[in-house]
Amino acid sequence: MQDKQIYEYAVIRVVPRVEREEFLNVGIILYCSKQGFLQAKYLLDKDRVTSFSKQIDLDELETYLQTWERICKGGKTAGPIGVLPIASRFRWLTATRSTIVQTSKVHPGLCGDAQQTMDCLFEELVL
Repeated sequence: MQDKQIYEYAVIRVVPRVEREEFLNVGIILYCSKQGFLQAKYLLDKDRVTSFSKQIDLDELETYLQTWERICKGGKTAGPIGVLPIASRFRWLTATRSTIVQTSKVHPGLCGDAQQTMDCLFEELVL
């Protein structure tokens, strides 16, 4: 049996009108320190998003979500946040904010394979 490690995840949400507090789940961000894993995965269903709010700029939203992926991967191409340690990048991305792209509260769990856990959570909470 494979050893289990602690992981943390949050659901990535699109909040078209922050004042209404309505949101759509569009992705997952998962961090596992022991596995050196930090990844964001999203699916932007444009028909679903526009049926929820016609004022959203879908190109801009896609750019925001791509930036989250780059920050998770790290490196200079992800800007100043991208060069921070992996734990700091996760904390920055999951910090409370009142913008069109937000996350749920952070939830912990135990996993043997962070990628497999990410895929399961994505299927369960986003698809």
